[in-house]
Amino acid sequence: MDADTSARVASVRSFNRFYTSVMGFLDQGLLMSRHTLTEARVIFELAQQPESDVADVRSALGIDAGQLSRILARLDSAGLVDRSRSSADGRRLRASLTQAGRDAFATLDSRSNRQAEKLLSSLSEHDQRRLIAAFATVRELLDDGADDDSRATYVLRGLRNGDLGWVVQRNGALYAEEYGWDETYEALVARIVADYGASHDPRRENAWIAELDGRRAGAVFCMRKDDKTAQLRLLHVEPSARGDGLGKRLVDECVTFARNAHYEAITLWTNNVLTAARHIYQKTGFELVEQEPHHSFGHDLVGEVWRLDLRRA
Repeated sequence: MDADTSARVASVRSFNRFYTSVMGFLDQGLLMSRHTLTEARVIFELAQQPESDVADVRSALGIDAGQLSRILARLDSAGLVDRSRSSADGRRLRASLTQAGRDAFATLDSRSNRQAEKLLSSLSEHDQRRLIAAFATVRELLDDGADDDSRATYVLRGLRNGDLGWVVQRNGALYAEEYGWDETYEALVARIVADYGASHDPRRENAWIAELDGRRAGAVFCMRKDDKTAQLRLLHVEPSARGDGLGKRLVDECVTFARNAHYEAITLWTNNVLTAARHIYQKTGFELVEQEPHHSFGHDLVGEVWRLDLRRA
């Protein structure tokens, strides 16, 4: 293990120790209860449905079958869980919380909410937003293996009246909250959006809004850089929608359009502090081709140009 890798491993382990201590995961009983962390996770999962297939619980939590069986047996003995065979398929075991089990869940859920509220109350409004955004970034970076069926279903659509103004407002607000960027970034976004709205070529340029239940959750633009090159611009995903693969889906949509519009390549400009977005670009096949330090938006940054060759992608 080289020195850089060793230092990064040490940082991950240090954060794990810090976070488990802050959230009380090392206490003898989770959330001042008599339940272990894994038992509490099972109770939380069973509380989501009147009755659950044990195989589904095991899949959702990633628990070994033998371990889950022992946990359910303990919870059954404590009067918190009922187990039965499925009426449709006698080979499948079902589990549900008893009334005592639902009371235990209510207690755990209430204590979990109070614990999170206590954590947030120690931070300013600005730092609370930074923390939530950081959680979303961690999830997006590490959630590659999540089951697509468990993710929220988003609809991608074209622009409607009001969308351009929303893109400017949300970019300005989010980058100020999460990175401390000043109003010059919002002004840059406004110029890009105004140019697109005034004179874009619909045959070679497009933009998409992501929606969930009628709420806007993200956006991306595909714009012409020159006759052979498209440019991906203004990718953003709302904090509440991160971790479900929406950023990757928006980027894929942009790349597919660029390919169908017969561009030979697609490029983008970003900054090295935008780690979650850079991760998406790398997963999609973009390659980092240029880096340059600059002072913009009130900060010293490192700008990056990424490029994807559509002829071999």
